[in-house]
Amino acid sequence: MSFIGDRSNLPNSLKEMLRLAEETTKDNTGLHFVAALNYGGRYDITQATKKIASKVKDGVIQLEDINDKLIDQELETNKILEYPNPDLLIRTSGELRISNYMLWQLAYSEFYFVDKLFPQLDEDDFVAALRSFQQRQRRYGGHKI
Repeated sequence: MSFIGDRSNLPNSLKEMLRLAEETTKDNTGLHFVAALNYGGRYDITQATKKIASKVKDGVIQLEDINDKLIDQELETNKILEYPNPDLLIRTSGELRISNYMLWQLAYSEFYFVDKLFPQLDEDDFVAALRSFQQRQRRYGGHKI
């Protein structure tokens, strides 16, 4: 279990619960659950861009060194390197938008939409999402010819 986002404005009791949940589950294998709290994709890309620009300005890297991998390294999701780009996004609430969520990382993700709020999801909903995902032909941006 991992949490991404800006924790600075969260109550200390919640910060401690998040830390404890991550610590308790750090050695688990199998499904890895990532929750976003106070996270925004535009902010994430902006702060990564500022870090990279600062490195260029300070002469740490050259303009030519900037690539996808470097940007990935500076994103908030770098904290979860083993799982940087979701294969599947389950979008709850019936909304058909990504709501500023992981804009860079979702480039090649598959989407599954559910007309329920997250707390209402049950095992059948997750199984349906996984079955839908299993039936898809992933192209990672390419077109089937």
